[in-house]
Amino acid sequence: MGAAGLEDLTLRCAACGREHGLDELAWRCAGCGGVLDLAGFSPAVPPLSVIARRRPTLWRYAEALPIDEPADISLGEGMTPLVSAPDDPGLLLKVDYLMPSGSFKDRGAVLLAALARQLGVPRMVADSSGNAGSAVAAYAARAGIACEVYVPAATSAGKVAQLRAYGAAVRQIPGSREDTAAAAAEAADQPGTFYASHVYHPFFLQGMKTYAFELWEQLGGRLPATLVLPVGNGTLVLGAYLGCRDLLDQGVISRMPRIVAVQAAGCAPLARAFSVGEAAPAEIVGEPTIAEGIAIARPARGAQILAAVRDSGGTIATVTDEQVIAAHSALARAGLYVEPTAAACWAALRAGLIDTSPRPDGGPVAIAPLCGSGLKAKPPAVSPD
Repeated sequence: MGAAGLEDLTLRCAACGREHGLDELAWRCAGCGGVLDLAGFSPAVPPLSVIARRRPTLWRYAEALPIDEPADISLGEGMTPLVSAPDDPGLLLKVDYLMPSGSFKDRGAVLLAALARQLGVPRMVADSSGNAGSAVAAYAARAGIACEVYVPAATSAGKVAQLRAYGAAVRQIPGSREDTAAAAAEAADQPGTFYASHVYHPFFLQGMKTYAFELWEQLGGRLPATLVLPVGNGTLVLGAYLGCRDLLDQGVISRMPRIVAVQAAGCAPLARAFSVGEAAPAEIVGEPTIAEGIAIARPARGAQILAAVRDSGGTIATVTDEQVIAAHSALARAGLYVEPTAAACWAALRAGLIDTSPRPDGGPVAIAPLCGSGLKAKPPAVSPD
């Protein structure tokens, strides 16, 4: 890990600056209720020549991560492949659904499980639309920690079955995604409970930044002009932004890639706020969408997401369910079987919502992730496109 030891790290409120020790198991500020960020950590990105000699997991970037590799918990997560996009070899897709639990959320979940075990907690709680919960449950099982996962009642049966297979206690909550988060938050406040939240706990975001590190390494020490990323709670947007910032601060890249975040048109509080220059997410009532993984009406880190996208010079786009269904079908016919949410970024690219003009230096124009396996979710109707 970086220069500081685990005992030197704290969680600092982004709103009021109050600090909390890791062993307090705080998941929000005890003073004002604000979100917490990691403090006391100085990441260092190893040289490419050093990284190349290490095992192909996300732990090859150990100096940039806030906790040491838990060898008996790790499942070999990380270093997912880059493939050319259907009918457009100038665009690349990162196949993050090839992670051990079938989604990109393994990047953050393994850090949470490692921290939970070091803190000696007896119980982990998570809330999720499916993928984050599955990832946390998988690594909790590896760590030998009891796990309880709260999911919306409408969560895909495949994701619920996966949670139960890992031994997690599953709580299916009627109502919205926000109702599920509220139920989990109540459980998380019980003594001795580690809230393994992909939204609130900053260790999760530290794991997600390895997405950017891998792209930098796979592209020979550079990044594309544009990162196209799905956004609901924004863990990948914020994680990738942190990773790019680390690379920029270390001087190994010369510019920040533009981040284009993609929301479902029926649930787009960030896109609406971005379009009118607001610093906080718009107040909306989300509509049902096939992209269940990004159907978040009130993202807790919404202000941070908006600030990160703006700082990168990017934007926030929206796609309809019809566009997602067509993109899902196109990906499947190119051999890439993803859950519908994972087709949202490709839908935005296919719809021409993102500038993909060739770069003068011939470098990569845009990269989008394929975040979750299609085996996890009920497939949409096959598009005739």
